[in-house]
Amino acid sequence: MNIAKGLILVGIGLVIIGVLWPLGERIGLGRLPGDIVVRGRRSTFYFPLATCLLLSILFSVLLRLFQRWAP
Repeated sequence: MNIAKGLILVGIGLVIIGVLWPLGERIGLGRLPGDIVVRGRRSTFYFPLATCLLLSILFSVLLRLFQRWAP
């Protein structure tokens, strides 16, 4: 695969993620049980651990499916 095709695929992927992002927020993605939130007096630390794990599993399954269909 040459660089131009790779950049086009990355761009299409970013557009798809950008379109689906609001949908993820509506269904609660980013505020799952297991996401770490530490609130201080003047600051808040937020690390979406459960969300990261869920998305990692989802992307792993999707990539495995795409690898099977690729020639």
